[in-house]
Amino acid sequence: QVQLAESGGGLVQPGGSLRLSCVASGFTSGLDAVGWFRQAPGKQREKISCINLRNGYSRYSDSVKGRFTSLMDNAKNTVYLQMNTLEVQDTGVYYCTAAAYTLCSADVFPSGGDFDYWGQGTQVTVSS
Repeated sequence: QVQLAESGGGLVQPGGSLRLSCVASGFTSGLDAVGWFRQAPGKQREKISCINLRNGYSRYSDSVKGRFTSLMDNAKNTVYLQMNTLEVQDTGVYYCTAAAYTLCSADVFPSGGDFDYWGQGTQVTVSS
């Protein structure tokens, strides 16, 4: 089993930055990918990023590309989501996810059903 814990959410003004952390515990050596999703009030869950834990490759949805960066620190079993130039429409609950036998590559951008483990979510609010 794997447990995921997100942190780092909060209230920020438009144009500001936040860094979310996702700490994994348990049987982490078997994991292949970590994903980030978000859900805004009244909207469907949206996938925004994934990172391949074997080679560090990451990819992003068009809505966050160029503003968000996913980074991993294997020594700390942690994946970060650095969010810059935040916009009001970035508001929502952000979830990190993890899976074994799931690819994140130029050809594969996994969806929610591809992930086995989910964190509890952290609220990000972008408002002036």
